[in-house]
Amino acid sequence: MAHFVLDVNETLSDMTPLGTVLSEHGAPAELARTWFASVLRDGFALSIRGRAPGFLALGREVLTHLLADVDGLDAPPSAVVDDVLGALGSLAVHPDVAPGITALTDAGHTVSLFTNGAAASASGLVERAGIRDRISHVLSVEDLSVWKPHPAAYAHAVDRIGTLAGELTMVAVHPWDLDGAASAGMRTVWIDRGGRAWPSSFRAPDARATSFTALAAGG
Repeated sequence: MAHFVLDVNETLSDMTPLGTVLSEHGAPAELARTWFASVLRDGFALSIRGRAPGFLALGREVLTHLLADVDGLDAPPSAVVDDVLGALGSLAVHPDVAPGITALTDAGHTVSLFTNGAAASASGLVERAGIRDRISHVLSVEDLSVWKPHPAAYAHAVDRIGTLAGELTMVAVHPWDLDGAASAGMRTVWIDRGGRAWPSSFRAPDARATSFTALAAGG
């Protein structure tokens, strides 16, 4: 049986509502994607120097800067930031996640989570989905000074789970995460919900699936 380690942001969580909140305040909905990519960019850069902050703290700072360039907001930028981060804490999972994880654990596999965000946020996400009891470990980089895909992040997860890297399979929608996990010795599965081409700059995943339900079904 396999031990699957799942990324959380976007892999499990449907982040579409963040764009909805922004548009309700007069900002472009697509700013949500720009914001998330910018948070990752800055977190990765700070990780190289061993001083990555918490996801929410960095997220607040990045969104504040982005909103400073947006005209026509119906509220002060600080209030918009509060609403977006509030929505981040109440996101739902993608429709395939709960049945897929349930099927994986019913088949005897072990499932853990590993996030660049807060462990409490990841736990809340699967609690709301009704599958917290299906999760073995909820792991985060919040106690470290680096984020995935830094090698130390994956070493931390392996140590906390208490096994060898080769016994774990990282599952994510992000090629950069899977490339980092593969470099750390883990097996990898790419969840590709959109039918995209794999970016050739990254090491190819060991397997790919269109959803968690497809992963549980073996394809």
